[in-house]
Amino acid sequence: MPLAPPAALRRDRTRWLRRIAELDPETDYHTIYRISVGYEFPWDYNRALELALYRTYCVPSISALLDATGEFSRCGQKRYDDTSILMNEMTEHGVDSERGRQSLRNINRMHNRYDISNGDMLYVLSTFVFEPIDWIAQYGWRDLTEAERRAGYLYYREVGKRMNIRDIPADLDSFREFKDAYEREHFRYTDTNARVGQATLDVFRAWFPAPLRPAADAGVRALLDESMLEAFGFARPPRWVRPMVRALLRMRAGILTQMPPRRTSRLSDDRGNRTYPGYPHGYALESIGAAEPVDIDEKWLRKPTRAD
Repeated sequence: MPLAPPAALRRDRTRWLRRIAELDPETDYHTIYRISVGYEFPWDYNRALELALYRTYCVPSISALLDATGEFSRCGQKRYDDTSILMNEMTEHGVDSERGRQSLRNINRMHNRYDISNGDMLYVLSTFVFEPIDWIAQYGWRDLTEAERRAGYLYYREVGKRMNIRDIPADLDSFREFKDAYEREHFRYTDTNARVGQATLDVFRAWFPAPLRPAADAGVRALLDESMLEAFGFARPPRWVRPMVRALLRMRAGILTQMPPRRTSRLSDDRGNRTYPGYPHGYALESIGAAEPVDIDEKWLRKPTRAD
């Protein structure tokens, strides 16, 4: 005999949605975003933010710097885990909490070494806003509400301000226009795109047993749009792979509609972390991220200013 009839399960499934409806995204954006990421769509946000970072490597100025540091070839999994921890810490605790401020100090310390344009920084920020929106629209078990979309924008606007990113567009529509225009102007194939893209794909492949890695490779490429495949120089996956991957993701979404609401946030329970055994315990937050500059050509280094 089932523990609860399907109708009762569906009503219970809306627990967090009802909580979000009680909140104002203009003032409660962090709480709304934390619920969406930690309770409602933890797996989806992880995949979407992976694709967000992957997407940024299609911009040659971004991939060239990453290629020059050599971090992806030397320690790609650590870079992935460090990024995941810092983003989770900010989302779980808030950007103005002590742990959130420490995470931002780490992020700014790493970025401030290098001569990165404001446009590239703003573009990266835009992918964190829109890749989850687009992923969940296709593969989520329900649609994001307007409050959730607005909260995600406001949350990352505050992150961007604390990273000294200038000219953040005033609303979602204008931010989307910026993102699309930046991709049209900057996406193109370069060898550095190809090297960083392949190194990242190798990190994803390594998560699977060796016999499954060719399938994982094709599955990842099936999730990339044509502009990304061209910018990386990747071969298109076999024609049947893309519809199969999409069907599996939508099947997963259908199953989740019948599941009870999550009661523990996945932000503090990231079992996929491979660099820090025992995570979320047993690491010092201030040590997350590259501790010292790598040996790199001076042209990539940020020039001191009077403010320094």
